[in-house]
Amino acid sequence: MRRTIPLLNLIFATVSLSLVALLISPFDRRGERVNKLGRLWATLHLKACGIRVSLEGAENLSDPPYIIMCNHQSTLDIFALLSSVRLSFKWIAKKELFSVPFLGWALKAGRNIPMDRAHPRKALTSVNMAAAMIQEGMNIIIFPEGTWSTDGVLLPFKKGGFSLAQRTGVPIVPVGIKGTGPLQPEGCFVPKGRGTIEIRIGSPIPVTGKGPPARSRLLHEVRGHIERLTGI
Repeated sequence: MRRTIPLLNLIFATVSLSLVALLISPFDRRGERVNKLGRLWATLHLKACGIRVSLEGAENLSDPPYIIMCNHQSTLDIFALLSSVRLSFKWIAKKELFSVPFLGWALKAGRNIPMDRAHPRKALTSVNMAAAMIQEGMNIIIFPEGTWSTDGVLLPFKKGGFSLAQRTGVPIVPVGIKGTGPLQPEGCFVPKGRGTIEIRIGSPIPVTGKGPPARSRLLHEVRGHIERLTGI
């Protein structure tokens, strides 16, 4: 019963709020009202699960836009970020999520960006979309690992987000998330128990230089910051 109630709450909230998102999306050009529904969705789920979020470093998000890069251990990362980061932002997420009923519809309604890494030309279109949004002042959140780390150790970073940073010139904000993996490991539909998720937001990292060598240096610098923020 302890896990049934959060699951039923999640299903109800996902269905109902996704339908509301579809209704308001034609009148929400930037998707900001839909994003507020996403924050409500995440907050309701975490409360139903008995999970709180501890946020440190919010002052480092005082002069957007940014490209925000986070480690990724669990579905709970998304709920934690949505409920606690008080900026308007868009996700760059794998395209398969946009095909999931209700959830995918809400992602589209919120003007989030699907990424098809298997097809470089389509991936470039997604990068162009993200660049245009950044130029309009929107923040972008990316999980540079591209998928979950099952043991908490950072996986190799994909280069696309760093190319986007070089193209737009906006700073990268490193974010470390702790506690989500043990609470909801891969294969669990809802968290295994109550607990606290820690989010630590680092100082913005300026983007300097052009070309692959500068991109590689930037990647390693961001990776090092995220490792320190997570205590890995």
